[in-house]
Amino acid sequence: MTLLPVGATYRRPLKWVFVFLLVFSMVTILYITSPSNTVLEKVNLMYFYEYEPVYKQNYLFTLRERWKCRDIHPFLVILVSSRPKEVKARQAIRITWGSRSSWWGHRVLTLFLLGQDTQRGDNAAELSVEDESILYGDIIRQDFLDTYDNLTLKTIMGFQWVSEFCPSTRFLMKTDSDVFINTPNLVKFLLQQNSSENLFTGYPLINNFAYRGSHKTRSISYQEYPFRLYPPYCGGMGYVLDGKLALRIYELMSHVKPVKFEDVYVGICLNILKVNVSVPEDAEQFFLYKVNFDVCKYRHLIAVHGLAPSELIQFWQDLSSSSSVTCL
Repeated sequence: MTLLPVGATYRRPLKWVFVFLLVFSMVTILYITSPSNTVLEKVNLMYFYEYEPVYKQNYLFTLRERWKCRDIHPFLVILVSSRPKEVKARQAIRITWGSRSSWWGHRVLTLFLLGQDTQRGDNAAELSVEDESILYGDIIRQDFLDTYDNLTLKTIMGFQWVSEFCPSTRFLMKTDSDVFINTPNLVKFLLQQNSSENLFTGYPLINNFAYRGSHKTRSISYQEYPFRLYPPYCGGMGYVLDGKLALRIYELMSHVKPVKFEDVYVGICLNILKVNVSVPEDAEQFFLYKVNFDVCKYRHLIAVHGLAPSELIQFWQDLSSSSSVTCL
């Protein structure tokens, strides 16, 4: 009979007790630190609000075109979110829907919102933007990096520019560089609006879930946005608002913690201001996704998303030359 060393009979049970305690501790830590869905079902957007203006944007304008609005008092300012390298897209807009400064006797000002090029060593790209500014005078830029996660900073910059350099504009539109805007139809649409200073409209997104999946450009973390639903907002491809409301939103922005998605962020500001999204009576005017060209459809719509620069040019030419086409 072989005798075991003293205490050997206890080692195996103690080993498993230690493993159990280790696993239990890890699970407990994960449970405590992981956000809970159950307590965050009800949206309370004051979660993002600070009484002091701790979120005031302090980035400097490197291109600001501050004289563009002087003595003009535009009816509509259109701010186009663009990236430094999207030269073809900007040029396509300049020769199509952004080519005229007036529609139906009302002044329209189209400008592009950019951040600093992320490839700082690429001097040619930087000079290209500088040259565009000299040639066209339509570039607004601050010294944050132009990245997807900084789109909210870019939108805040646009609201800041309007507030500081063009506060008299009657309406403001924010859109993207891959969006077709039927500018004359947009002006007609705005002329039909009442005098409400709470107008905010576009492609409405109501009761939209906060996505937590693996698609990085769509996903948002619980730490950044802990609620199940987003507030009502309009898709960033093109929303329109009253100029005075734009000033109120910018004043609030320094009190509201930015989130990843600029359109959601503006929706948070609207909710805090107790301003409702105005759902368009005609659902065939703002399109979140690309719509194949049809003369009658494009004559009627206001904005459609997802077009390449060549399509912007071709569709605008086709629309402009179709005055003889009768639509039922």
